[in-house]
Amino acid sequence: MTATPPPPRTLVLGANGFLGRWLVLELLTRAEPVAAAVRDARRATDLRHWLREHGADTAPLTTVTADLTHPGLGLTPDDDARLTEVRDVHNLAARYEFGLTRAQAEPPNVLGALHALHWSATRPRLRRLVHLSGYRVGRDADPRYPLEATTTADLYTRLGAYEASKRLGDAAVRVTAPRLGVPLTTVNPSSVIGHSRTGEAGQYLGLAQLVRQLHRGRLPLLPGNRRTFLPVVTVDHLARFLAAVPTHDRAPAAAHTVLDPATPVLPDLISLLATHLGVRPPRGRIPVPVVRRLPRALTGADPETLTFLSEDRYDTSSADHLSAAAGITHPPVIPALRHWSTRLVQDAFGHR
Repeated sequence: MTATPPPPRTLVLGANGFLGRWLVLELLTRAEPVAAAVRDARRATDLRHWLREHGADTAPLTTVTADLTHPGLGLTPDDDARLTEVRDVHNLAARYEFGLTRAQAEPPNVLGALHALHWSATRPRLRRLVHLSGYRVGRDADPRYPLEATTTADLYTRLGAYEASKRLGDAAVRVTAPRLGVPLTTVNPSSVIGHSRTGEAGQYLGLAQLVRQLHRGRLPLLPGNRRTFLPVVTVDHLARFLAAVPTHDRAPAAAHTVLDPATPVLPDLISLLATHLGVRPPRGRIPVPVVRRLPRALTGADPETLTFLSEDRYDTSSADHLSAAAGITHPPVIPALRHWSTRLVQDAFGHR
């Protein structure tokens, strides 16, 4: 007979995603009773199998079926009752994809974020909601498109559905949480690459698309300039950071930008990976505004990815302070990038 798991104290929304899995694994490693929210029973089975493959004891794991596009997370009354003891909620659920329409992006990324917030407010023992945003999405003021100076429709048109919906969801959660009395931390990570030692489970969008073009000989010119900075963070570091947030954040509201400042500038990063993969590096660089004006069929660049190619630098001081308090340090970034690029090639850049 299967033992009943202990009442979960942490709920992970988006638990079957690439980052959700690593967070659940980290929490189980810490002997934390966890509830993993997945979309259906098959995904629950897949998650348990993956966790066991990675050495986790899944006895403390509870799985529930949820849908963030519905109020109350679409939980059944029985599942909702099983989560009464939850004190920490990690919302990692979002639709991360370029080329979406507003109708596709808004329900999970805006309404879903608010549904997670409102549900969290019903937990009698709530300690903190941790909302995952993005290192550019989560900035308080974007000089390109300040929220107060543009219409929602204009934001979607200019930024694309993914970034616009994430910006709007982030803003809605930060404005609404104080009204509901929900302690909130927004975590804004940069591009997430694979595990620092194995390269496993990184993102297949963004920087990975550049690496794919590089590997296939389709990156003759690199978008950006000599100072373009596309920072990364390893999935294992980010999972450890997220797991530590509820213990260390005490203020009613907090926000952390999580990235490895040792990430090389983009031209050096791409040259390093070209050498590692044994392919020809780009012959030169092309300014992003020029790429925007060229046909996509010629450049191979998704217009939404170009918004991330910037010289901007980011304030990581609050994340650095929490990491130091939790005893967390970034693993060496150069070996991690090499492991990740090797794994991308082995995994056919997510197309297997």
